[in-house]
Amino acid sequence: MVQAVIFDWAGTTIDYGCFAPVAAFVEAFKNKDIAITVEEARIPMGLPKRDHISEIFQMERVASIWQEKYGKLADEADIDNMYVDFETMLLSTLKEYATPIPGAIEVVEQLRVQHIKIGSTTGYTSGMMNIIVPEAERQGYAPDMLVTPDMVDAGRPYPWMCYLNAMRLGVYPMHEMVKVGDTVSDMREAINAGVWAVGVIKGGNELGMNEAEIAACPPDKLAEKMRTVRKRFEAAGAHYVIESIHQLPDVVNVINERLKQREYPIFGTQEGIAR
Repeated sequence: MVQAVIFDWAGTTIDYGCFAPVAAFVEAFKNKDIAITVEEARIPMGLPKRDHISEIFQMERVASIWQEKYGKLADEADIDNMYVDFETMLLSTLKEYATPIPGAIEVVEQLRVQHIKIGSTTGYTSGMMNIIVPEAERQGYAPDMLVTPDMVDAGRPYPWMCYLNAMRLGVYPMHEMVKVGDTVSDMREAINAGVWAVGVIKGGNELGMNEAEIAACPPDKLAEKMRTVRKRFEAAGAHYVIESIHQLPDVVNVINERLKQREYPIFGTQEGIAR
């Protein structure tokens, strides 16, 4: 049976639409007279934030503009300087983006009734989470375990944060854990750790829309956007893709049935199932 569910934070359990880091990335590059789009800022989401900045610098359009302006490609010092600016901006606003996503608290309560432990991983550092955790807890969301990239040798897509969750929650084997997230990096983290991977569309970074935007979007256009996100998750190895966090308990029930049939997720494969 499923022993633990490991949730991502921004875009999965808090910060509907995952907007806090996006604004900070755009502003940090703007301060260097480099205009990046919201879409570019979202592409590497889920990675540790310094790695995220490095990935943006490697985008062909951004690299070309930077080289034209500064006469060279961005180096490690440029990444470090950009990260300092990004972190300063993010820390000043993080508290405003700690509101739990509708349904997240209720889902956690349903899982706990089944004696399922609640873990979590994130792309945020411990310092950033020191701001988010108390505010999220004040609003009713408090997982049993939090692991940040600076607590392990490397963040996503490496499996180390999932492993440390398993160790500290006392859960084994890994196939009795489920990882839930809203980014491609979350799915890769899960597959690399040998746990079940579940992608969430609404509220997440890949869709990148707030509740009002979703409500105002024409149904056919919204359906097409959601199909695109689903395909991204599936290409990254997701075992299940759900429209919203509300559907997670049903997926856990399905996984429990598959475990009874000795079906397990395996490392690094899209289908990821072994008997």
